[in-house]
Amino acid sequence: MHIKIPFIVTIIFTILSSCNSTKSEKQKSSKKPNIIYILADDLGYGDLSSYGQQKFQTPNIDALASNGMKFTQHYSGSTVCAPSRSSLMTGQHTGHTPIRGNKELKGQDGQTPMPANSITVAELLKQAGYTTGAFGKWGLGYIGSEGDALNQGFDKFYGYNCQRRAHRYYPDFIWDNNEKVILEGNDWTNTITYAPDKIQEAALDFIEDNKDKPFFAYVPMVLPHAELISPKDSILQKYIGKFEEVPFTNPYASDYGPDIIKNKYSTQATPYAAFASMVDRMDVYVGQIIAKVEDLGIADNTIIMFTSDNGPHSAGGANPKYFNSAAGLKGIKRDLYEGGIRAPFIVSWPNKIKKGSVSNHISAFWDVMPTVADIAGVNTPSQSDGVSFLPTLLNQNTQKQHDYLYWEFNHKGGRQAVRMGKWKGVLYEAIKNRNAKLELYNLDIDQTESNNVADNYPEIISKIENIIKKSHGHSDLFPFEIDNKN
Repeated sequence: MHIKIPFIVTIIFTILSSCNSTKSEKQKSSKKPNIIYILADDLGYGDLSSYGQQKFQTPNIDALASNGMKFTQHYSGSTVCAPSRSSLMTGQHTGHTPIRGNKELKGQDGQTPMPANSITVAELLKQAGYTTGAFGKWGLGYIGSEGDALNQGFDKFYGYNCQRRAHRYYPDFIWDNNEKVILEGNDWTNTITYAPDKIQEAALDFIEDNKDKPFFAYVPMVLPHAELISPKDSILQKYIGKFEEVPFTNPYASDYGPDIIKNKYSTQATPYAAFASMVDRMDVYVGQIIAKVEDLGIADNTIIMFTSDNGPHSAGGANPKYFNSAAGLKGIKRDLYEGGIRAPFIVSWPNKIKKGSVSNHISAFWDVMPTVADIAGVNTPSQSDGVSFLPTLLNQNTQKQHDYLYWEFNHKGGRQAVRMGKWKGVLYEAIKNRNAKLELYNLDIDQTESNNVADNYPEIISKIENIIKKSHGHSDLFPFEIDNKN
């Protein structure tokens, strides 16, 4: 039987094409997922409508929850900005992480830097072949220091390096890596260029520029941190006249750096409208990120996480009680009660996470490192305090549980807290008062920490006291005077 040569060539071409197609599909299916981690600033557990907010809506973040998983017992790394971010980046709680407070440096335009030997989430992901970018507020080391984002695993940084400057939404400049971006028309009194809008543009550009390779986009937004101010656009106009306002007329004085005179939060005639519009704007940004990955055709291979760095603030005219920003939980920012550290947490991963699922798994910021390490296929550093929650995301029955979670805060007289199963221990005045007594709450029946049952459970108190002793590691940068107690 005689077969014509062109027919043989066609068969061979078809086979080769099939092999190449199979190889291409295999490579596509095995591509490591993109990871986008969005961190709101001072957003309370109850400031999202998917978590109970009644006075305004957050439809884009709510949609993220509807398409993914909502956590009900997730905790921030700390109760203020810098240590919370340090905990996230290093996978360590505040008894171990290097930055444990918002410590300023005289003569520098920035905060105490993370040491060079810190191992960060960004560094781990770079080992796994990820391109990494950070967009928003850093606060873990001034430009050029060992704590600079570019020296801690990030290929790209755009935004506020110094968190003091991030109190202002119309600064005279922000940073693009180590180059200043002058915001024309802004001089601390004029308001022309709203910095968060510029930062959002850079984040979207990074996603588009890296759509064909695995990327990690860390998006620590400055919204809705004080000061309370929004552009006079349609977002703000939605809320003008909607609330019974209490004008803010007592500006807060703060030194914003060595080259800047003392400045104040601006007075605000409509602080409630401003706050609602800032959360709304943040929600719009999240919607833009979701739309971007969908438009680029990478949504199915992109994990989006959303949370907040600590509880709601009360600065610049903000009123967390009016908005029920802590969702009825006790405390706000700087507290170690639930309202100060419990955070909304939403994770979306199409075709991996069941839509609309809700988890009561107890987790914290330091769990993000081992989780993304598992996702990226790299080892978690031994010094991490975290437990991967990937099994929870994938609805597997292999989820490990924490024996306990620990926090410390060396301001306000010294504060410490432990979450151990249903039990929550809180110790205030730990530095100031050697005889301070541990409070104890059963969160299964007392989410609002209203009934201190310490006297009824001496054995639980003893366990938590031992956890506090073994969890606190000495820090020269952030001393906690219990180091010297017998």
